[in-house]
Amino acid sequence: MGDLSIHACKHCLHSHRSCLPLCFSRRMVIEIIDRYETDCIPTPSRSDKVGYIQGPGDKKCNRTLKVTKNMKHPIYVYYQLDNFYQNHRRYVKSRSDQQLRDPKSENQVDACKPEDKAGGQPVVPCGLIAWSLFNDTYSFSRKKQQSTVPLTVNKKDISWKSDRDHKFGKKVFPKNFQNGTLRGGASLDASKPLSDQEDLIVWMRTAALPTFRKLYGKIEVDLEAGDELHVTLENNYNTYSFNGKKKLVLSTTSWIGGRNDFLGIAYLTVGGLCFFLAMAFTVVYLVKPRQLGDPSYLSWNRNPGGH
Repeated sequence: MGDLSIHACKHCLHSHRSCLPLCFSRRMVIEIIDRYETDCIPTPSRSDKVGYIQGPGDKKCNRTLKVTKNMKHPIYVYYQLDNFYQNHRRYVKSRSDQQLRDPKSENQVDACKPEDKAGGQPVVPCGLIAWSLFNDTYSFSRKKQQSTVPLTVNKKDISWKSDRDHKFGKKVFPKNFQNGTLRGGASLDASKPLSDQEDLIVWMRTAALPTFRKLYGKIEVDLEAGDELHVTLENNYNTYSFNGKKKLVLSTTSWIGGRNDFLGIAYLTVGGLCFFLAMAFTVVYLVKPRQLGDPSYLSWNRNPGGH
């Protein structure tokens, strides 16, 4: 995927000088990606991954990441899920926006089945989206020379301000959440309003594609080339039932955002399609030319009974 995007940049640079800052900005973005869903299961349990993740016990896992280039803060921490269809029609509809905004609407759970009530009482927030809230956790420390220093992950302002201010009420508190017979994901702090629980807000802005990243937090110190990052993570989230993948991503950004291969692929796809259509129309014109402005082709000049 990365090579394809580089070729797209080269093609774009030859045809459009305006692509120059775009491609250079993309190359300035530095990413560290660590896939861990298999490595964080003990070897004897890998034959039954679902049984392991659903069973009791500590799911801690230690990972080591190497910083190969200097990374300027803020460094964004994402979790990436593959083969997770948040855009499924039934999944997307399984929520109550009125309930999320207004404490007086907690009983509006008709669209949330089967996660609408627990013990006859409404669940707040209800629905499959909230119920499946991602619950892997990450903590970081940095080994620099002979010392190990903890790294704080800032989880403030990781969601859209418009979501916090308008979609999630400041007086709506979780009730009966994850109290059913089957637990879906993370719990919520019942003492905090939904507008302050930003992990939930980020998760409930559903992704359009089956591979997506969501912001977990920000590291607000620079990392230098050669640093070792030690990650202690809780491998709790069940992606094994649907052969999903889990990745931890650390990334810097540029003026156009993070590293995104979609733009380069889109340039190649649209450019290739335009070239193919141009060649096809040229061949048709050469093989069977048509006189321009010929009035005989007008529908009212044609003989209805003719062939």
